[in-house]
Amino acid sequence: MLPAGDLIALCADAEERVVAYTKLRPASALPTPEAVDRGAWLDANLAGMRDVLDPMADRIVPEGGGLLASIAGPLRSAGGVVIAAEVGGLVGLMAQRVLGQYEVPPLDPEGPARLLFVAPNLHEAAGKLEVDEASLLRWVALHEVTHAVQFSSVPWLRGHVAGMLREMLDAMDLKLDLGSVRRLADGEELKNLLARVREGGLVTAVMGSERRAVLDRMQATMAVIEGHAEHVMDAAGAEALPDLAELRAALDRRRREKPPALRVLELLLGLEMKMKQYVVGKRFCDAVVEREGVDALNRVWSSPDAMPTWAELEDPAAWLARPAV
Repeated sequence: MLPAGDLIALCADAEERVVAYTKLRPASALPTPEAVDRGAWLDANLAGMRDVLDPMADRIVPEGGGLLASIAGPLRSAGGVVIAAEVGGLVGLMAQRVLGQYEVPPLDPEGPARLLFVAPNLHEAAGKLEVDEASLLRWVALHEVTHAVQFSSVPWLRGHVAGMLREMLDAMDLKLDLGSVRRLADGEELKNLLARVREGGLVTAVMGSERRAVLDRMQATMAVIEGHAEHVMDAAGAEALPDLAELRAALDRRRREKPPALRVLELLLGLEMKMKQYVVGKRFCDAVVEREGVDALNRVWSSPDAMPTWAELEDPAAWLARPAV
């Protein structure tokens, strides 16, 4: 386990570097960093997901009448178990790989945040990637502290993300339609479903194309948040980490080389898009800073309306040409 004093000092140094580079000023003290094992990380995330999972289970509605309607309660209960099992399984797999996390309750903008570092995963990753463990920890600290600085410096950000998540959950069409299950025996129906899942995961499939706008906004916002952290961990770490290029190459390789089970779940739940968020978001932030500097990039934090669309993420010049909000 990482010594608490060393971790606190490391994150304090990371905060100084991140604030100096980004010019973002936290309005309150950042959470005290915690070195945790996989079980503690898992407990923290499953607790945070409860507020998301419970409403999803409650909204499962059986189509049709008769017997199906009469057992709606048990069906919802069973559906809730299925949802919890699927998400729990995914979080369990992620617990084997996540290195650090700025963890906040997804639907509670006022809830306490935590700054977590998964000690056994950091140790194993350093060995598998053949990089210096202390350098890897410092680099991961820069990434997670950047998230802490973002959310502590931008007063509307947590509420904005929570609001989009609520809107996205409200847009989901969760029905238990036994007829649809039977129709999957038809090759064309199955092909159409798989196409929708490949495009954006099960979340998109149950949301429907006509309500994709909220998901698109969420994806673009998360790409900015993740891409900004990726950009900052490299820029702020340039002086502190002489092996930065080696670390970046190793981490990018690790993200590509995932266990088959995790790849399947990412495909089903649309989490491959998260990997795209890192790439597109970082490329956007790199381009904006290269053209006009960090102050120009900080326009994204001025208001929700200043956030780029997904199209603007892929065309930073179009976002830069926008009048300041």
